[in-house]
Amino acid sequence: MRLGAFSLSLAVQDIAASRAFYEKLGFTVVGGNAAENWLILRNGTTTIGLFHGMFEKNTLTFNPGWSPTCEPLSEFDDVRSIQARLLASGLALGERADPGTTGPAYLTLVDPDGNPVLIDQHV
Repeated sequence: MRLGAFSLSLAVQDIAASRAFYEKLGFTVVGGNAAENWLILRNGTTTIGLFHGMFEKNTLTFNPGWSPTCEPLSEFDDVRSIQARLLASGLALGERADPGTTGPAYLTLVDPDGNPVLIDQHV
């Protein structure tokens, strides 16, 4: 199962302070909008998202259809097929993608330690 690009979505209290901190670690802003309370930062092949008021907890994020540099892939496992495999394996899902649709969709689940996992397809 190909989950796509991985990033850590951080639930931050102060997006400007978090941005300044991670920029000192060598990250640069590659996407997002601080006025909308979200930014995507990258350092080499490591990607993090800063999200103020969008997530309750830090979240493991996978993006089917995207490369590690957020470029669309010509071949990938669609979030709905990933969802079907997860359900068939007995995992409990929170939010689910509508299996009757195509294109962008997402699903959520929680790992055994309570860490949120978001599988968020943008293509």
